[in-house]
Amino acid sequence: MKSETFLRAKDYDLAATLESGQVFRWRETNGSWMGIVGKYPVRLTQASDGIRAEAGMAVDNWDWLKEFLQTDVDLEKILKTFPADEPMNHAVTACRGLRVLRQEPWECLASFILSATKQIVQIRQIVSQLCECFGERVGSEGDWHYAFPSAEKIAGLTETDLRGCKMGFRAPNLLATARQVAEGKLDLPGLRHLPYDEARGKLMTLRGVGGKIADCVLLFAYGFDSAFPVDVWVERALRTLYFPHRRVSEKRLRHFAATHFGPHGGYAQQYLFHYMRTKMEKPRKTRPARKPRQPPTSAAGVKKTAQN
Repeated sequence: MKSETFLRAKDYDLAATLESGQVFRWRETNGSWMGIVGKYPVRLTQASDGIRAEAGMAVDNWDWLKEFLQTDVDLEKILKTFPADEPMNHAVTACRGLRVLRQEPWECLASFILSATKQIVQIRQIVSQLCECFGERVGSEGDWHYAFPSAEKIAGLTETDLRGCKMGFRAPNLLATARQVAEGKLDLPGLRHLPYDEARGKLMTLRGVGGKIADCVLLFAYGFDSAFPVDVWVERALRTLYFPHRRVSEKRLRHFAATHFGPHGGYAQQYLFHYMRTKMEKPRKTRPARKPRQPPTSAAGVKKTAQN
């Protein structure tokens, strides 16, 4: 049995939100977006005043989807806290309607552990293979999908099992973290009740989790809007848009990121990330095609060609 609902949301860009590097399990099909939230396979379709949602099973309460999509967030209020500088204004204009999602902590943590040194398209492939190999099958006959495997499920696997999903050196990192979570050594739900610095510190005790991944998890799973993940794209955005033609140390750059963008700096970071990756990236230059050699047009040319 399928269920449908309509979530009203003002100023929501579904495509920008799902393509902005926060999540890795959504694909566009015939103008709609297919993905899985928890154990619910969902089809989302953009409308002018909200989002139409269809689930591949009976749903009595859609609060889980509202929470995931953050449809009730007052985006205008958040945008007003951004610095009124030219780069930020350009990013907001280009990406307006982008929201920061609220993901399930374990899936978010595991996904970003798998993201290390990979591009988004590659992360999607690894995550998809992990789910197909070890995730619980959900949906209905003829329309099966795979939920993200639990920490307990992954903890019972071997490094070889995980390497079979083409995650390479990330396999032991994911396995070690899954075992710590499954054994209760890290209380993932409890992190939301801690101060930002303490929660970040606990995440960074995990194998394969540095500051950038910790900040991604705190921002995308827990709603710590002050978390400001700095990856290659964000660093490039800061240097290009705010410090052009200047040599700025990494320490200075991080201090600027932490103090310039206000209480919702993580939200601002996501706008800069998506803007830099999709609007500012210059296409690679291609060499012009070589012109075909013209046949000789003079007797001398014919003679020389014949001699060659």
